[in-house]
Amino acid sequence: MRIINIGPDPSLAYRPNLEKNNTKEKKDYRNFETGSLIDRVFSTYKLMHSNQTLEFVKQKHAEWCSCNHTKMGMMDAVMSLDQLVDESDPDVDFPNSFHAFQTAEGIRQAHPDKDWFHLVGLIHDVGKIMALWEEPQWAVVGDTFPVGCKFQNSIVFRDNTFMENADSRNPSYNTEYGIYEPNCGLDNVFMSWGHDEYLYRVMKFNTCPIPEEGLYMIRFHSFYPWHSHGDYMHLCSEKDLNMLPWVQEFNKFDLYTKTSVLPDIDELKPYYQSLIDKYCPGVIKW
Repeated sequence: MRIINIGPDPSLAYRPNLEKNNTKEKKDYRNFETGSLIDRVFSTYKLMHSNQTLEFVKQKHAEWCSCNHTKMGMMDAVMSLDQLVDESDPDVDFPNSFHAFQTAEGIRQAHPDKDWFHLVGLIHDVGKIMALWEEPQWAVVGDTFPVGCKFQNSIVFRDNTFMENADSRNPSYNTEYGIYEPNCGLDNVFMSWGHDEYLYRVMKFNTCPIPEEGLYMIRFHSFYPWHSHGDYMHLCSEKDLNMLPWVQEFNKFDLYTKTSVLPDIDELKPYYQSLIDKYCPGVIKW
């Protein structure tokens, strides 16, 4: 399998300073056209869209889904994200652990009775820990999309980043359904490899009792072409459509809690540790 390389891994590149703005409007989030981080973001997606093929995704399933890389408690995994700045995100340039607590606290305020939802907000990006284990960021972060079928126009940078993707030249993968059957269900669709699918697999492998709604949030929160643009509905089962409003509800907090006002993590830790003890206790296999 040939990996396309357009230069140094952007996860190793210089990180520009975030333009501070505590009153950011909703329309200003996910701006993939301008801003201080746009070159870094584009480079990450260019690598992703060049290399994320069906063959590559199957290889990553074989490599990561056995959860035999290490053993670690969930809070340690969350805090390890202090070492990571997501190179695909046009909205933030601070460590990912802050975003975890921002998201969780936004959900906790709006849904005080759903403690599992608070926990999902905290851990939803923990799969990005792969980037700390030598996985390039283009195989960890960013929006996800199905492979094995036509790449839809709602995918970020669709027009100018897929030219070197080998699957784009395979007629079997370039119809609406590709290798899939109508309404086969997203559980039967290979998504581009990243932190969503990895954390979902970790949760299932370790039999963590998070409700199905929460598992959908974990698995598909980066699937923007689906939950925000309405594409790929022809692959969805009835269950997927029933779960879609939950993913959309989660997305409001994942996206709009990103500000330069950072939470007091030490103050918040005891509450979230109690949720970890309830839903993903002890040492987890990764």
